[in-house]
Amino acid sequence: MRGAWQFVLIGVAMAGSMGVARGEPAAPAKPVASGDDPYVWLETLESPRVLEWVRAENAKTLAVLEKDPRFEGLHRDALAVAQAPDRIPEPAIAGGAVLNFWQDAGHVRGIWRTTSFEDYASADPKWRTLLDLDELARAEGANWVWKGANCEDSVGRRCMVRLSEGGEDAVAAREFDLTEGRFVDGGLRVPRAKSWLAWEDRDTLLVATEWSPGEVTKAGYPFVVKRLARGGSVASAVEVFRAPHPQDVVWVIPVSFRDGAGHAFSLLQMARSFFETEFYLVSDQGPVRLGLPLKAEVAGLVDGQIIVRLAQDWLAGGKSFAQGSVVAVDLEAARKAPASLQPVLVHAPGPRESILSMSVTRDELVMTTLENVRGRAAVLRRGSDGAWSRRVLSLPENSAVSLLDADLHGSTVYFQVEGFLDPVGLWRADARTGVAQRIRAQAPQFDATRHVVEQLEARSSDGTMIPYFVVRPAAMARDGHNPTILSAYGGFEISETPNYEPTRGKLWLERGGTFVLANIRGGGEFGPAWHEAGLKTKRQIIYDDFASVARDLAARGIADRAHLGIVGGSNGGLLMGVEMTQHPELFRAVQIAVPLLDMLRFETIQAGASWVGEYGSVEVPAERDFLASISPYANLRRGVDYPEPFIWTTTRDDRVGPQHARKFAARLSEWGVPYYFYEVIEGGHGAGANLQESARTRALGYTYFARRLQAAP
Repeated sequence: MRGAWQFVLIGVAMAGSMGVARGEPAAPAKPVASGDDPYVWLETLESPRVLEWVRAENAKTLAVLEKDPRFEGLHRDALAVAQAPDRIPEPAIAGGAVLNFWQDAGHVRGIWRTTSFEDYASADPKWRTLLDLDELARAEGANWVWKGANCEDSVGRRCMVRLSEGGEDAVAAREFDLTEGRFVDGGLRVPRAKSWLAWEDRDTLLVATEWSPGEVTKAGYPFVVKRLARGGSVASAVEVFRAPHPQDVVWVIPVSFRDGAGHAFSLLQMARSFFETEFYLVSDQGPVRLGLPLKAEVAGLVDGQIIVRLAQDWLAGGKSFAQGSVVAVDLEAARKAPASLQPVLVHAPGPRESILSMSVTRDELVMTTLENVRGRAAVLRRGSDGAWSRRVLSLPENSAVSLLDADLHGSTVYFQVEGFLDPVGLWRADARTGVAQRIRAQAPQFDATRHVVEQLEARSSDGTMIPYFVVRPAAMARDGHNPTILSAYGGFEISETPNYEPTRGKLWLERGGTFVLANIRGGGEFGPAWHEAGLKTKRQIIYDDFASVARDLAARGIADRAHLGIVGGSNGGLLMGVEMTQHPELFRAVQIAVPLLDMLRFETIQAGASWVGEYGSVEVPAERDFLASISPYANLRRGVDYPEPFIWTTTRDDRVGPQHARKFAARLSEWGVPYYFYEVIEGGHGAGANLQESARTRALGYTYFARRLQAAP
């Protein structure tokens, strides 16, 4: 997990309401105990009764959406986009070579393959297949889904390949030899579970997993780390760390870092909440806590310096460092005095700047940032005096810049650069010289010649200006009659940036649609403070931000209620549910994907307990009252003219879970409110386990929007 950041959720006319005042949220619901919930039985994942209900609901939805005359063409286009052979193969670096995971029509589950740096830069790379998941799934009778690989950094010829059954978060890990292109006989293995691992050295893993049945936190994640040595079994692994009070912990994650000069260390990250972490340095005497603030992220190691991003102000070593800054801590000094760290400033972002990601080469720190939601990239180097200098790379303006990977043993860095209407370009930079060049460009996958992009702002309920992007036809009339999809996420400090999404372009923009992306609070577009403005009981401002953008679209003549649809998934699905229940007068279509919706029981469903740091807890009275006031499931009302929603989820989602979506649909059914519900039987926390499944789900979504917002064909 070199350079890894903590994962998040880990994910688019007139008032017509009855009993709900225009523009006012519905009255808060009283908290409902599970015994008073008539649909708690739908929280069981795969009982015969539940699956019978799911299949019946799917049949009703498919009978309408798949029979729509637009579906066939949308599905055909979605599948063609998903299987396009000229997509750019995304690079990962390990063992002095480029690795790539690839799916197409001939490799539905995908292949893992490799080539050289030189060949990768050519027009037609000569790939060597390492692992064929379709063949492996057939041979083992399993629905394997690729979940990545952890490669050992000092040599990089051995990796722990992570495979999921049907797309769930739980994975099984097996040691793979890159040179021989096969799994290692008698190699290291970690059984299926929600687990994390890190290479401590070439023959040793640090593993956090469910070592004994039930040995997990309330959120379902591991809290015990053991050392698994080559030649030993899981049963013989030696315990390294155990959370002292696991009921107060979200998870414990082992990570390892190495730099090009040979410095290395392993770290145990014990999360007190989703955003508060205690860091323990693994030493010969056992894990020792580092004196880092709780709201911080360790991002890498370069030139013997631990790179840390701060999510809170920090006073250390007689100096003050502002929230959002990046600092460096000397590794050897930290080993000698772990509680008394002496950080040095690496970079302090400006007022409209935030740091997106970081990685390291042999001698440099590479960083991507957002400046007013526009991507930048820079290389930072530590001088002989310990001070850091920064060089901005020359990359296209007004684009999203994603750091794909960096060579720990060299100076090569790969970036992805894209815009709403600009196809993905692959750029290679030399971190030592600062020279960047585009080595590959994706062919356009939809006709973008008739659309333009503009960035606008809406005034929220507290006066804050909320930026948003509009991707619209250049000849759009300002009469409010433009079929428009509005999307946002609004949580977990995740930034929403301009992105080239071929399915959206082919299935919506080409057909005359408009797309809007709102940079509401809760995200990270303007640093940690933008996120913290909407935490827990302050969260209503996130929903106000989104509603303000919807009203601004109407005021500018872009889309009135009859032509405005919204879409979001996961935490964004919660956003959609809140907007539907608080402001049914603003939208005609609402697509709610893999959502949280029952905020009075979210802590008891799947990994919900891990998100208390974001949402609050029903165990805290003030937070419970607030959750009751915004919970979409609790705030549905009889007799309200709601927009007819499309709710979809997946059975194998072991992160958010399908339970929220099922119960929401069941309550709508009880009250006679029209809706569509679709549950993908496989696929994890996403649209499907393979390209065909995900293409079908996306085609259903755009068919729904076409039915609600566009004229009949």
